[in-house]
Amino acid sequence: MPMSTDFNQRLNTILDEIVSHYGTPFHIYDEKGILETGRKLNAAFAGIKGYREYFAVKALPNPRILQIMQTLGFGFDCSSITELLLSRQIGARGKDIMFTSNNTSLTEFNAAAADGGCILNLDDISLIPKVPKMPELICFRYNPGPRRTGNAIIGNPVESKYGLSHEQVVEAYRQARQIGALRFGLHTMLASNELNYTYFIETVRMLLDLIESISATQQIDFDFINIGGGFGIAYHPDQKPLDLSTMASEITALFKAFERKHGKAPKLFLESGRYITGPHGVLVVKAINRKDIYRKYIGVDACMTALMRPGMYGAYHHITVPGKNGKGNHEIVDVVGSLCENNDKFAIQRELPVIKDGDILLIHDTGAHGHSMGFNYNGKLRPKELLLRSDGTVELIRREETAQDYFATLNFDSDLLTLVR
Repeated sequence: MPMSTDFNQRLNTILDEIVSHYGTPFHIYDEKGILETGRKLNAAFAGIKGYREYFAVKALPNPRILQIMQTLGFGFDCSSITELLLSRQIGARGKDIMFTSNNTSLTEFNAAAADGGCILNLDDISLIPKVPKMPELICFRYNPGPRRTGNAIIGNPVESKYGLSHEQVVEAYRQARQIGALRFGLHTMLASNELNYTYFIETVRMLLDLIESISATQQIDFDFINIGGGFGIAYHPDQKPLDLSTMASEITALFKAFERKHGKAPKLFLESGRYITGPHGVLVVKAINRKDIYRKYIGVDACMTALMRPGMYGAYHHITVPGKNGKGNHEIVDVVGSLCENNDKFAIQRELPVIKDGDILLIHDTGAHGHSMGFNYNGKLRPKELLLRSDGTVELIRREETAQDYFATLNFDSDLLTLVR
């Protein structure tokens, strides 16, 4: 959803000072809002024994943000070696980390097992013999194929590269148990940025039915089910937000019913990212050029290398102009960056107040998959990240990239292979 009224008011009060001190562009995140959303999630699922959120590191991989997640009691969902290193850098170990990779290499398996280990979530049955040492606790990612539909971002499960097929699941647990696994989990993720809460209820129902079936044939108990992430946020002001309260209540009821039937129930793990941090970040940019040809263009001092969602997905990000919203004349414009790509646009044919060079624009909902999806095409450098702390101070939590950073990988020892013919 566009930034909260509270975040907007607190930020706009001090925005001029922040821009004067740090310059633009920058992403800025709201610690107060992140904490409030995290506490709301914890409260919603408090009725399920063993519930735990594993923050999706890919959404906002900054150690300062991960420290906030630790204060909420969250673990971390990682899918690469660098995300493992980042989580361990702030003290996460073992059960604090869920490692869900795909097309996993031996190097990644070794990294997952090192330095306190993690909960290993295998993406395919073929990976079982490739794990150097089967851990005591193992999880598998499930792809239901034609039994479920995906959504626009994740796509049709039949076409998805993720997870074990329905026909492979029982055999996977049998093999894992045969070579040393003693405890088990089941994971799936079928939707991304989904606002229909019933989708997640059906996912929980599906996994609970599946572990009931697997347990009956393999005589194993499940420690947990993990329904992944995918909780959506309302990027457009007209969208209805996810009904967290009703969703959590109905999911809790499913767990209670399972417990009544079997005498116990698994834990529930989630892997939210966007839902926790997305609405609590904005990309602050400055208008630097105006171009009037077949359309009107407002050029700003950031480009899609700082926020690729609009260019990659056609995603809507709300834009406001402090001091001008609801005032004066409006016009239809494209808001663009300077990348040599025509999809380098933050907004297309958007009605905004008349913008002049030097005006500040706030591009909303960049707290997830904004900076983290950045790239360096055209040699563009990613901007700094700031944190508006709960006490009202502002902290630099990542400096902007420099040309020296960009050229760093060109600084290496000579290595010439002479081929013998």
